[in-house]
Amino acid sequence: MTGISATMQAFFTERLTRQRRASAHTVAAYRDTLRLLLIYAAQRRSTSPRRLDFTDLDAPTIAFLDHLEHERGNSIRTRNARLAAIHSLFSFAALRHPEHADDINRVLAIPAKRTDYTIITFLTDPEVDALLAGPDRQTSTGRRDHTMLLLDVQTGLRASELNGLQCRDVHLGTGPYVACHGKGRKDRITPLTITTAVAVSHWLDERQGTPESPLFPTNRGQPMSRDALERRLARHVSTATQTCASLTTKKITPHVLRHTAAMRLLHASVDITVIALWLGHENINTTQIYLQADLALKQRALDRTTAPDTPSGRYQPSDQLIAFLEAI
Repeated sequence: MTGISATMQAFFTERLTRQRRASAHTVAAYRDTLRLLLIYAAQRRSTSPRRLDFTDLDAPTIAFLDHLEHERGNSIRTRNARLAAIHSLFSFAALRHPEHADDINRVLAIPAKRTDYTIITFLTDPEVDALLAGPDRQTSTGRRDHTMLLLDVQTGLRASELNGLQCRDVHLGTGPYVACHGKGRKDRITPLTITTAVAVSHWLDERQGTPESPLFPTNRGQPMSRDALERRLARHVSTATQTCASLTTKKITPHVLRHTAAMRLLHASVDITVIALWLGHENINTTQIYLQADLALKQRALDRTTAPDTPSGRYQPSDQLIAFLEAI
């Protein structure tokens, strides 16, 4: 077994699992990244992954990142996420293998690639109304989907948080709220509006599940997967486009519903720090993207300003010779 083989096993068992207590999502993301890297490097070296060492993962690492972007079609954000996983492994290895310091430092020196800033997508109030009217509430599946979408638009839960909800996570007494175990092992509670609380209460009466049962199960009673959630959402978006044509211009994903919840709070003049707590953002800078996307907020700021008192009209040169020179 090479040095990198033993170090990689220790990285997952000691660093990620025991020391950092990383979530299953983080472990899976790191695992997939390193598996792709080892397979790519082994093919370039014409050897097996278990025979690779740190000296084999220097220049191939840089080529691997370009391979992700240009051949596998990964976005720059995905490329940078893969690089972060590689950096985490090599930072751990630096303390265990000083004899490979040069090779490790060369990998650690690879910078993240700058990416373009994109404006987030969110739904307007008419689009939300059309989407919530999409499920057929004459059926149990439709009532489940309607309640699920309504809860997500109002709370802004992540897809994993929504799918992970159990019946006991909903509290419908005074000050109704939903509790969830979010990203980064953080627990948080999100208040519910009266409309959402009533809809969830009716669904719980119909659901008749135990406290540990999934709140929004599949037809087999199992927790809904992300793929299943995306399929249900796509189906109802397709129905909603018949009454709201603007939905055809947007790519609607579960995360768009999360963005929508944030934008509705922002339009209600809720402070950005409260929105960060509402969404479970660790860093308030993450929440700043909603300020960038809120054109209505920018318009209100523009309305409060005074236009500069400058004369109108086009510039006219004062001399024909100057005009000739400026036209060259």
